[in-house]
Amino acid sequence: MAHAQLAIKPIDANFSLKDKIYDSLKQAITSMNIYAEDAELRLDERRLSEKLEISRTPVREALARLEQEGLVHIIPRRGVYIVRKTKAEMLEVVTVWAALESTAARLVIEKATDDEISSLRTMFITFEGGKAKAHIDEYSETNIEFHQSILRLSQCNLLCDLADNLFIHMRSIRDRTIAEQDRADRSIIDHLHIIEALEKRDADLAAKLVREHSMNLALHIEKHADYLE
Repeated sequence: MAHAQLAIKPIDANFSLKDKIYDSLKQAITSMNIYAEDAELRLDERRLSEKLEISRTPVREALARLEQEGLVHIIPRRGVYIVRKTKAEMLEVVTVWAALESTAARLVIEKATDDEISSLRTMFITFEGGKAKAHIDEYSETNIEFHQSILRLSQCNLLCDLADNLFIHMRSIRDRTIAEQDRADRSIIDHLHIIEALEKRDADLAAKLVREHSMNLALHIEKHADYLE
């Protein structure tokens, strides 16, 4: 079985080199399931520079920037490692995400059009009738896209920026846990109830359902995610 690893493309020299290296590495890390059992967390400067087709110095600078953001940890003479949260830290991440996304749900009701809200419903047509488990990888991506869409439809840039710092961990833990227990089927039900509340422009209910949905993930992590210890 192939390890979960970074998917990096060469840098276009026509753009600002430092920013493009940073963006490329951050995008690769964010897209990776860092909580997968087979996740390759150690980053090799030489291999990264070869994949990006650039020298190692700007790669080292980009990694230092990513360490400041808490995405990687640089250990002298040992290497660079993508940061994974402990169970206690992950529970804090989910709690903060729940607060941000529930606020976003209120803003969606204020700012989003009926068509934009209805577009959320079309995401789940493929998975009706208990089909989520049969297409779990595809559903996992749709699940993540749903939560991103709520943030995007809030039209609040600062809220989205704050959530972005948590996204790598929320994306990966959702990807890791969605197939556990009966979470996929319950997830669809939760999402449809959230969409109904948004369509009815019921801000209190939408915010409550979004928060409960995330906190149910926290409960699952607390009970079952011993691999985070």
